[in-house]
Amino acid sequence: MPVINVKMTHEDGGATLEQKEQLAKGITELFAKTFNGRGASSAVVIIEEVNTDNYAIGGKIVTQIRNEAKK
Repeated sequence: MPVINVKMTHEDGGATLEQKEQLAKGITELFAKTFNGRGASSAVVIIEEVNTDNYAIGGKIVTQIRNEAKK
């Protein structure tokens, strides 16, 4: 059984349920196509939205980077 992890930033309210469903469907279809149909019915897609306060780039919290870019 394939387990596919997707991490993305949670910004501007995050992804909607419909967007997450479309993403999961698309990823599952791509996986099945790539592996000749294997795993399509048992694929698990885990979508994790990461708050921009919880990671950093170059030692700077991403929320700060985003705020500085808006100025």
